[in-house]
Order: sequence, then C-alpha cells, then structure tokens
Amino acid sequence: MVVYVSIAGDWLQGPYVYYLYSTYGFGKGEIGQLFIAGFGSSMLFGTIVGSLADKQGRRRACVTYCITYILSCITKHSPQYKILMIGRVLGGIATSLLFSAFESWLVAEHNKRGFEQQWLSLTFSKAIFLGNGLVAILSGLFGNLLVDSLSLGPVAPFDAAACFLAIGMAIILSSWTENFGDSSENKDLLTQFRGAAVAIASDEKIALLGAIQSLFEGSMYTFVFLWTPALSPNDEEIPHGFIFATFMLASMLGSSLASRLMARSSPRVESYMQIVFVISSASLLLPIITNVCCLQLLGFCTFEACVGIFWPSIMKMRSQYIPEEARSTIMNFFRIPLNIFVCIVLYNFDDYYYYFLFRDGKLDSYERKGP
Repeated sequence: MVVYVSIAGDWLQGPYVYYLYSTYGFGKGEIGQLFIAGFGSSMLFGTIVGSLADKQGRRRACVTYCITYILSCITKHSPQYKILMIGRVLGGIATSLLFSAFESWLVAEHNKRGFEQQWLSLTFSKAIFLGNGLVAILSGLFGNLLVDSLSLGPVAPFDAAACFLAIGMAIILSSWTENFGDSSENKDLLTQFRGAAVAIASDEKIALLGAIQSLFEGSMYTFVFLWTPALSPNDEEIPHGFIFATFMLASMLGSSLASRLMARSSPRVESYMQIVFVISSASLLLPIITNVCCLQLLGFCTFEACVGIFWPSIMKMRSQYIPEEARSTIMNFFRIPLNIFVCIVLYNFDDYYYYFLFRDGKLDSYERKGP
C-alpha cells in the first residue's frame, strides 16, 4: 500500500513537468537545462544519498524520498528559474531513492522473514501491475481532472503529489521496521563505493545487468521527455493526462504478461527479454519513418508495454544477482551511465525538436516562433 501511495506522488507529476515549465514562459533550451539538472543531480547527489541506505537504513531512505520530493513539489509554485532548478536537484535525489531504497527494503524484509523466493517474483509483478499500471492511470486521470476539468492550473498535480507523499511517509513511519545492508561501523561511504565497484567488476553478470538496465532506462527517460514534442511538434493542444493514462494502460498489460512469463520455468527471464528489447527498438523507430500521429501513438504504446515487461523482469534479475550487503549502492551505480546518457540527449534536445518540425513540414513556423 505504501509503495502505491508514494509512487502516485511521482506519477502525478510526470505528465505536467514539461507543460508547467512552458506555461512559465521558458523556452525548450531552458526546459532542457532543468531536466539535465534533475538527471545530473540523480547521478551525483542521488548516488551518494541512495548508497547511504545500505548503512543508515532503507526505511530512513524511503522517508527521505518523501521529504525530498515534497520539497521539490513546493518549488513548482515559483516561476523563478533558480527556484525551479533547486526543485529539479531535489527531484533527482528523490528519483534515485525511489528506484533503489524501496526495492532494497522489500528484498531484505522478504529474506529476513524467510519467505519463498518465488513469492518475490509475484510481488514484483503485482507492484508493477498496480504501481506502474493502475496507480499511474488513475494519477494521469486525476491530474487531467485537476488541470483541465477543474481548471486549477498545471501546478495542481504537484500539490496533490505532495499530499500523497505525506501520507506515504506517515505510513512508513508508523508501520515499517528498519533494515540495513552492511551496517558495519568501520565502513565509510568511500569504502562502500569501492566494495560495490569491486562486486560489479568481479562478476560479469552484475556488470551486464547494469549495462542492460542503463541502456533500456536511458531510452525510456528520453522517451518521457520527447513524446510531447513528437505528438505536438508545433505546440498543438493535446490531452496530456489521457495520453499518459493510455501509456500506463499499455504498461499495465505488459506487466501482466510479465507475471505470467515469470511464473513459468521456461522461458527464462534472460531469454524472453531479448525479444522485448528488439520489439522496443522497432516501436521507437515509428516516429522516424512516419509522421502519422496514430501510428506514432501505437508505437509509443507498444514501447510502454515493453516497459511494463521490463520492470518486474529486471527486478527479479537484480534480486538474483546483486549481493544484499551493497544492494542500494550497486543499484545507484547502475544509474550513473543512465543519467550521463540522458543528460547528453537532453543537451542536444533542440536538434531533435528541429527534426520533428522539419519532418512535419513546420519549419517556417519554427523560424517565426523560435525554439
């Protein structure tokens, strides 16, 4: 329950971050810089904060996620660039904690209570099916209700997200027990980093798992930033909340398929994920070869279905291959190349936007309005 409430705080913000910045009058270059700050923060500060979870406690790290993200939501009320930049830095730290601390706490608690390993796969599948599916869909529709139907403005979803995060934090504080990775008193942060680096370098499977995760998530986060200009290259009005809900429905169907695949002994996760990567690549080629909006949307939904399969599958592989004593640290190490890749893409965002306009024959409009 607490994971769903906490992740709702993240999903509510997703469709409206880009839109909010544009309503404040920022150009695409400035918006790109704000996004780069978020991913850069996740790479630098988030890696440090996330790694502290192994030593200081995963429960404490989850509470830190809630507090940090609430502060990030509050900054969205300001149209000042510096304040929004601070919010992006806080959001980057929160994102690192979201994708490491909660899973690390769950795996440690599962093992501590002596539950069967097969149950962990089912838990991951249900978490993605509901968290990345139903909760995301409801969040998209709720955000659309706040912004469009009730006309509360693009900052309303961020206020709602802060409320959900506060509820999640209260539940964590009142019901969760603490668990640790390596809580040895004589291990400082640098020693933890060194141990995680040695574990990755000494085990080829861990290193390859990190590469797979970074590459796929890199394409996913790039898609998050680019789907809006791809579907509305000339700033046409599109129903962000409903499109987002459609994406999440596709992701929900993908996670449902993943649960069925993981319940079988064959094919193994490592086998069927190869097919998923091929389909993902093909689906993202559609915006390049066609400017038909319906076909682009179909490709995007197919990609989101692959994302739905990816999450529980990669979580299962992480539970099998990553050592428990440095789980959060290693998982945050995986996010370093991911964030570097996304920052490079966002830095060159104007080139991609220029391509969308040129492809759709709207270059003249672009030159009149500017980037």
